[in-house]
Amino acid sequence: MDPVRNPYAPGAGQRPPELAGRDTELSAFDVVLERIAHGRPERSLVLTGLRGVGKTVLLNQLRSAAISRGWGTGKIEARPDQSLRRPVSSALHMALRELGPRHGDQESVAEVLGVVKAFAQRVAPSPSGAPAKVRDRWQPGIDVPAASGRADSGDMEIDLVELLSDAAGVAADIGSGIALFIDEMQDIQPDDVSAICAACHELSQQGAPLIVVGAGLPHLPAVLSASKSYSERLFRYLRIDRLEREAADRALIAPAEREGVEFEQGALDALYDAADGYPYFVQAYGKVTWDLAASSPITAADVAMAAPVAETELAVGFFGSRYDRATPAEREYMHAMAELGGPGGAAVATSEVAVSLGRKPASLSPARDSLIKKGLVYSAERGQIAFTVPHFGRYLLRHPD
Repeated sequence: MDPVRNPYAPGAGQRPPELAGRDTELSAFDVVLERIAHGRPERSLVLTGLRGVGKTVLLNQLRSAAISRGWGTGKIEARPDQSLRRPVSSALHMALRELGPRHGDQESVAEVLGVVKAFAQRVAPSPSGAPAKVRDRWQPGIDVPAASGRADSGDMEIDLVELLSDAAGVAADIGSGIALFIDEMQDIQPDDVSAICAACHELSQQGAPLIVVGAGLPHLPAVLSASKSYSERLFRYLRIDRLEREAADRALIAPAEREGVEFEQGALDALYDAADGYPYFVQAYGKVTWDLAASSPITAADVAMAAPVAETELAVGFFGSRYDRATPAEREYMHAMAELGGPGGAAVATSEVAVSLGRKPASLSPARDSLIKKGLVYSAERGQIAFTVPHFGRYLLRHPD
């Protein structure tokens, strides 16, 4: 098979050639956009799921849907060590630049851009009261004077509410909307999470045409709930899971058909067993199988030859790169989780991990908390822990060292 014509594309956030199995989520978002366009109240959205299920791909597709309807959009990726001020400012600046030319009062748009600039430049004072360092005095590329007395109090919750309300006003003036997309939302700092919830609450009460669309790991709803008790009513939660068999097959068949290539049923059976329906794995196994297959149709024998190669590539890139970030104590903790949860990577009790390692639960808290911060595990529910990466338990059982 010609590797140049290989249609499969395993990559972080990279759109597959066939976005299969996500029609329900795309249709639901179309309804949200349509309702807001008609002045109907609607909740912001939160996508949750494990690594490799295609949350970022879907987030990008939702953004494309908003853009196609003439909405202003901006996207950020949250980081645990970064305040939202700068990335949110940049995202809203982009959204307003998309909407601005259609607004009849450019002076009003400039005023809101001044608020964005004021929000961006407001740096919280250090505990010692020392002035901000030069590297913290960020200058956004907004060619208007910073506003005064609006979104610049230094209180993130107050400022974000004012900022998003003003930005939504620009969209409302031209009968459009703004969508702010946030990837890795579980990594937002606690004060900023509270601010986002408060802003979404206020915007919902106003009926303002601005929504937040977030994506994050399965424990994201718990992160939001810990910030504001009413968060479960603020957002519509969509769990993104592995693909059903029909969708997984379509993700393989449709791109191949466009290249004049077919799969035997046995090959599709073997590929589904190997990938387990996870979109990233579907692409990874599909790509290697294509490269190693001699001709069309692709057979089960081709998959059998390709599977070990694909697993080796995943062991180095998808699993190994994450494992290498862990300290020896954290690796010991994860291996204990794998032994208890089995190849399926089932959630396990933290107390059982402690017993397995012959340690007191409190002594393992630093390792567990660090693994959570690194995005390698998450608290499935109180007293339970699970891997954020599908098949990670299987990988650890095959690589005990």
